[in-house]
Amino acid sequence: MHRHALKTALLSSTLMFMAAGSAMAAGSATAADEDHISFKMVAANACLPSATAKVQIISDGQAEDMFIVAGGLPPNTAFDFFVIQVPKAPFGLSWYQGDMQSDADGDAVQHFRGRFSIETFIVAPGVAPAPQVFNDPPFPDAAQNPATGPVQTYHLGLWFNSPADAQNAGCPNTVTPFNGEHNAGIQVLNTSNFPDDQGPLINLRP
Repeated sequence: MHRHALKTALLSSTLMFMAAGSAMAAGSATAADEDHISFKMVAANACLPSATAKVQIISDGQAEDMFIVAGGLPPNTAFDFFVIQVPKAPFGLSWYQGDMQSDADGDAVQHFRGRFSIETFIVAPGVAPAPQVFNDPPFPDAAQNPATGPVQTYHLGLWFNSPADAQNAGCPNTVTPFNGEHNAGIQVLNTSNFPDDQGPLINLRP
């Protein structure tokens, strides 16, 4: 399929799901409160002031569908999407949700299915050995996890997959651990438009 046609089809499909969720939520106040939320992500760095995204999350009670429509990104660039504890450094506990890819216009669309609600959390009841697969500095795999009680993770963040891509976009080429091999670039979008302890996922109560 031609690139433009593929983008149009994907965007249309995403917007259709988002519109369906909005219509479902509009049916009653209870549905709007419990089954559906929408919010914006904002630029994380001054080097990309036009970066933005709209997020729509629809719950069926057992899991959620998250739809992201982003714009103002560098064209033809790979990014990594995370669910995080707080929106800015030090970020806290973070979960690698998946990837996004911008097109020639700097737009990116993605759909994830998982748990994106008030029940989203990370827990480690005890210490256990962890696989050490990616061991290059500066962020090698840990040999074991730290024990922690349940930690709610209600924020979202998007990172450059590569420090070189960040530099090409006029941003710092700082290396961060926010991709599958722990050699990502800087953060591009986040949910810092919400308080650290009140990330947007807290508002969905399926």
